[in-house]
Amino acid sequence: MKIYNSKSKKVNSFTSKLICRYCFFVIFLGLGANNALAQSTDSKVSAKENKTEARVTGLKYISVHVLELEKTLKLYREILGFKMSDAEVLHGPGLEGMLVMKLKADDLTIGLSLTAPEFIDTIGPIGNTNHNHFMLKVNNIGPIGDKLKEEGYALENENYARDKYTFFVGPNGEIIGLSAWD
Repeated sequence: MKIYNSKSKKVNSFTSKLICRYCFFVIFLGLGANNALAQSTDSKVSAKENKTEARVTGLKYISVHVLELEKTLKLYREILGFKMSDAEVLHGPGLEGMLVMKLKADDLTIGLSLTAPEFIDTIGPIGNTNHNHFMLKVNNIGPIGDKLKEEGYALENENYARDKYTFFVGPNGEIIGLSAWD
């Protein structure tokens, strides 16, 4: 005569499921840790490569030449929410009398440039329109400037490695600035 103990089968079934789940969990954790270690190792290699490779690291600012001050300020300040952070009249070759107002929204800066009122009679209302440009942040300007020159681009500042900035005209007529300043 055979006696079946249904309680024993239930316990064995429950124990088997528990052991299977535990093993699956341990394997899952092991694979996850291995993957995280691999990503961490790759990240260290990438970080090391990024320190040595000259490249663009972000947008430093955008500069817009202002033709209609009231409309421009209304757009950028009242509608888009930028805040005035600074304003200065620039001096130097090609910059004389240019008033630059820096507007910020979080980590983005837009420079609005126009002829300063005290120079309006000598320069005129349009002024130096080559200041419609964007400035890119770079981690090492020397190799990038060298590559640009090799490709035939004329750099505005031949002392770019020392001064940590330059401008050039892109293939579409866009004026691009490069800055290694923090």
